[in-house]
Amino acid sequence: MNTRLKNTVMIGGMVIAWSIYYAVSKIMVDATASPYAAGFLLRMGALVFLTAQLCATGNFLALFRQGRTVLILIVIGVFGFLLDLFANLGYAGGSLSTGTALLKTDVLMVNIATVLIYKKKLYPSDWAGTFVMLAGVLLVLGVDFSGFALNVHDLFFILSALCVTANAFIIKAAQEKYKKDSDSISYYNNFVVLLLFAVFGFARGDINPSVIGCIPGFWFFVALGGLAQTGIYFFYYRNLKTHEVWVVKLYLLLMPVVSCIIGVFFLNEQLTAKKLLGILIVLAGAALILLRSRINPEPYAPAKHD
Repeated sequence: MNTRLKNTVMIGGMVIAWSIYYAVSKIMVDATASPYAAGFLLRMGALVFLTAQLCATGNFLALFRQGRTVLILIVIGVFGFLLDLFANLGYAGGSLSTGTALLKTDVLMVNIATVLIYKKKLYPSDWAGTFVMLAGVLLVLGVDFSGFALNVHDLFFILSALCVTANAFIIKAAQEKYKKDSDSISYYNNFVVLLLFAVFGFARGDINPSVIGCIPGFWFFVALGGLAQTGIYFFYYRNLKTHEVWVVKLYLLLMPVVSCIIGVFFLNEQLTAKKLLGILIVLAGAALILLRSRINPEPYAPAKHD
């Protein structure tokens, strides 16, 4: 498989896995009436698939030989839980439209961190592509700016976006500086998030026998969500290893487009003119990013001779 085709498969797999996970997560949260119970069940499903994956590849025992670097793996898991927790706290006291818009600011945060902290160069076309894709995503998601208003609870959405941004860079550091493999990071991340969902879920009384089998196809959705979460770990972490964080985040803006298509075909949602326009705008922004090397050709540097 050539590099271009492999990158397409890895990016496409990441976007599709994340889209399926969000669709199933919505179904499970509605069914259990608790994001904690839903999160616990879906992470349990992922734990089964991740364990099977590591056993099949013979890498399961390597999980117990992490040494002191296990701390960074735990930190990744804690940030993974916090980004969900802060988003849920925001939705509990804020509006859906405002929250959706603020959560997408992680893309801008990653761009800013890339320039200011990591000293990477972003061209004007990169920023233009980012804002165009972001505008298209907000149209696809149906964000209503007429009712856009900030309150104190909306700070939780910004904290969630900060956690998403920080976690992406921590994962990349774990891969590059500490030479952690993607599967070990995935397993520890999932286990820590599962443990924290369990603690909060049982403390609140959300995880109880009444949530088991509460909808037709209950275990199918648990398995599908667990498989999708495993796919997120597999594709997302490997993409972070081979691409700049800001590039991976921009590709993730394609996720609402895929989610919209899933909603139309499987959840009886309507494809409105506004959503269709948003999809076209997202694709236009993505084209700007894909053509960056042609739009901004690097100046020719003559070879040096001794």
